[in-house]
Amino acid sequence: MRANLRSAYHSGARRRLPGSEAIALGSRRALIATLLLTGASAAYAQDAQPTPAAPSVSPILSPEVEAAETPDTVPEGESDTITVTGSRIVRNGYDAPTPVTVIGLADIQASAPANVADFVNQIPSVAGSVSPSNTQRNLSGGAGGINTINLRSLGTTRTLVLLDGHRSVGSLATGTVDVNTIPQGLVKSVEVVTGGASSVYGSDAVAGVVNFILDREYTGLKGEFAYGETTYGDDVSYRATLTGGMEFAEGRGRALLSGNYVQRGGVFGAGPRDWKNRGVHLIQNPRYIAGNGEPEYMVAYKSGLNTTTGGGIITSGPLRGTYFGQGGTVNRYDYGPNRLNNLPWTVGGDWQLSQQYYATAIQPEEKLTSVFGRFSFDVLDNFQLFTELSYNRSKQHSWGGYHTDKANVSILGDNAFIPAAVRSQLNGAGFTLGTWNQDIPTRESNYDREVQRYLVGFEGSFDLLSMDWKWDGYYQRGIMNAKEALVAANRVKLGFAQDAVRDASGNIVCRATRDGSTNPLAAGCVPFNRMGIGVNSQAAVDYIMGTPYGDRRLQQDVASLNFSTNVDNPWLKPIGLAFGVESRKEKISGYVPPEYASGWYSGNFTATFGQYTVTEAYLETLVSLPWSFEFNGAARYTSYSESGDVVTWKAGLSFAPIEDLRFRVTRSRDIRAPNLSELFQGGARNTNSIGDPWQNNVAVRYTQTVTGNLTLEPEKADTWGLGVIYRPSFVPGLGLSVDYYDIKINGAIGTLGPQDIVDRCFTGNIELCNRLQAIIGTGQNARTIAYGTNGFTNATGPGAGVSEYLIANSPYNFLSNRARGIDLELSYGFDLADIAGSLGGKVSFRGIATRYLEASESNGVQAPTDTVGENGGNGPPKWTYRLTFGYALEPFSMQVIGRGISAGVYNNNWVECASACPASNTINRTIADNHIDGAFYVDTYFAYDVPIGKVKSQLYLRIANLFNRDPAPVGKGPSDTSNVDLGINQTFYDFLGRSFRIGVRFDI
Repeated sequence: MRANLRSAYHSGARRRLPGSEAIALGSRRALIATLLLTGASAAYAQDAQPTPAAPSVSPILSPEVEAAETPDTVPEGESDTITVTGSRIVRNGYDAPTPVTVIGLADIQASAPANVADFVNQIPSVAGSVSPSNTQRNLSGGAGGINTINLRSLGTTRTLVLLDGHRSVGSLATGTVDVNTIPQGLVKSVEVVTGGASSVYGSDAVAGVVNFILDREYTGLKGEFAYGETTYGDDVSYRATLTGGMEFAEGRGRALLSGNYVQRGGVFGAGPRDWKNRGVHLIQNPRYIAGNGEPEYMVAYKSGLNTTTGGGIITSGPLRGTYFGQGGTVNRYDYGPNRLNNLPWTVGGDWQLSQQYYATAIQPEEKLTSVFGRFSFDVLDNFQLFTELSYNRSKQHSWGGYHTDKANVSILGDNAFIPAAVRSQLNGAGFTLGTWNQDIPTRESNYDREVQRYLVGFEGSFDLLSMDWKWDGYYQRGIMNAKEALVAANRVKLGFAQDAVRDASGNIVCRATRDGSTNPLAAGCVPFNRMGIGVNSQAAVDYIMGTPYGDRRLQQDVASLNFSTNVDNPWLKPIGLAFGVESRKEKISGYVPPEYASGWYSGNFTATFGQYTVTEAYLETLVSLPWSFEFNGAARYTSYSESGDVVTWKAGLSFAPIEDLRFRVTRSRDIRAPNLSELFQGGARNTNSIGDPWQNNVAVRYTQTVTGNLTLEPEKADTWGLGVIYRPSFVPGLGLSVDYYDIKINGAIGTLGPQDIVDRCFTGNIELCNRLQAIIGTGQNARTIAYGTNGFTNATGPGAGVSEYLIANSPYNFLSNRARGIDLELSYGFDLADIAGSLGGKVSFRGIATRYLEASESNGVQAPTDTVGENGGNGPPKWTYRLTFGYALEPFSMQVIGRGISAGVYNNNWVECASACPASNTINRTIADNHIDGAFYVDTYFAYDVPIGKVKSQLYLRIANLFNRDPAPVGKGPSDTSNVDLGINQTFYDFLGRSFRIGVRFDI
């Protein structure tokens, strides 16, 4: 694929001009477009089209924009064939029936991201991607530090990420590719195919393809050094890239080496940001009683949990509300207006005692190092051998909040640490405590990943049957090694340590030590006081703390062989033809020390082992038809060792009734095969809390174990795409595109969340009840029971209710998903001199937006749930958009960007009401205010070219969130799992505030 592929949107008029006039106009427009991009004009180019090259004005940005004119304007000696990511067929003048968004180098540089994923995730068709900032509490799930791309909000596993058209090894067992592994300094463009492409590129392309294109032809030495920080002085970052390329053996050989280093300081404890003190949560309305017309839920400010404080609070019995402070002082908790009910939330009063914002990282600390090398040699004039080698290492450090126990700590009546003032009121009885254990260090995560990639391949051409053929092939091995390490407390040891009693000499010791316990974890037990802050020794802390870890290894082997040609058609344009075969093997293995498999607040790692193979063959064709029609079709046969055989296909038709107007329609069958995690997961565990419907939604801890399912089948998606592209010749430089998509997935793979399982069991779903067990009672009286006629509560037994749920979960092909929406793009660029000769400079405008119409999921039993506009979770928002204004007057260039999302709600199924509310149920809850504000941010970019001798250099300044807008308040809840959240959504809103990045680029 030629390096300077750009959209014809940059060309202006599409009318055909004879001879030299066409060439002159094409050159002028190419120059204008190049200058506009030098001024960092917007990055988006729907319907990428092959166009002849024009010289770049700024070698630093080197976008090499092409003017969209007729093929006869291709400069002598340049190839006139281009491969568009939406297709494997090589053909000049090809308009893809599947929309392709092209992001150019200039636009990436104008954003000056620490990682190119930060920019790609601002494309409106991308929503809900996983990033380090929204996985900081995902301590043992393996996703910490990962940067992913989520097209159409269908999930990162349904977006296929490619590097120069080749697959890359994933960094998670789900197969998700970490964009950190892309050689950042070599990316010259990113092509996004927003639509099904499984028939062209294989499994996982249900939502589309993101293809990172590298500048493989670069010669010289270039680099970039940048420094950034927020307006609060935190998240200090450094970025350095250095790339060198050279030719040898009289130009037959080429060597390319690129290195990238990024260090990001992160933000721990939210820093000095005022919004951290809002105390906003989604809670149960304290005035709500079923049938009284009050809304069940409400969004409350200055709210916090009353079931947990830093030094512990008694949560039941006559001493409820007694809490322990610094040095073990005994205090009385102020419950505020809802002090008479039994809800876990306090509004007003002592709400701040549960705040833990200083124990959580809103932006983890990161360190990325990568090296990429490519070496090629033209063995013959029409045959090249090449190899690519890369090494990437990413390290991430984060805080995940304190070790919280929500009203589930049993303090026995003879505990030696009970203060005398409290003991005198107990008459020998014990009590239940809630605490976030301020004396125990916050939970920490440390991820260390290494990704290696080795590739050997060839590409060339030959003549056969009077046709010119192109062929290429490669073998690639990718290896990912990860160590996931935590700093966490051991529950079993803490249980021994908190059970403190006096021995015969009156010394405070662990009961297990005094009574001679044979449990090996009791060895060396040091008593730990759960009642107070600053009341424990370092030895006590050291006894209960540990560093659980797990090692994970992924290996991917891929071999591919591809052919393409054009078959002469005496009546119309040649028929494009491409076909090929591919074989792939995915493998996972791991190691977890036995002592880290269970018993920890965070961690409890399990190793996963398994592998599967894939064999594929595909055929694609492009046929010109009479009356300006063009047909593109593809089919692929795929055989999975674990999931059976499947056929995918695509049919696209485009129609250009006039030169300025083109219509297109596509229909495709796409698939996603179950990944290594879904097939072989060894038993991933996580622990948190849910609202128990049998106990008036009081928070109850759960432990969930998720195992793989070898009976899974591939997901099947049917996709429609309809689009129109308009480039009026009477308004040079103006372009408009509108594309509608409709993706319906049958047999989608998924798991229900813990809260859903419990809620649906409560409403009578026996199948889900069979996945549940409950622990009744606490301590020595605890016992495990299955679901019964009266649910899990056994009021006559030793426990009054459930203290913990045990949930067995697995993925199944039980879901149906549907995603519908409209992509819009408007672009316009012109030379100010065309308006008035005295004016100088070039101006560009581009607006790109996606209107999400549906993002629904159905389990076949209940009505589909549509999440479009649910800004409190993963959305997507109804509208996402990006508007760009650029201006360039050499050597200066600038860009102003407006980006944002529309307002939304917490849940589309909830009913907003203030009074006379209808009956609330587990699906259609009632809420006082279901609104969540939208957001609009302004970014700026300024650049100045400063040549120093033969060195081309550029200084730049980027300011993101220029007006320092705070994130919209988003209350988490209503269960009390949200006590360490900050009341924001880090997926859709800017939470760092105004940030600056200054840098210098050079090219020798």
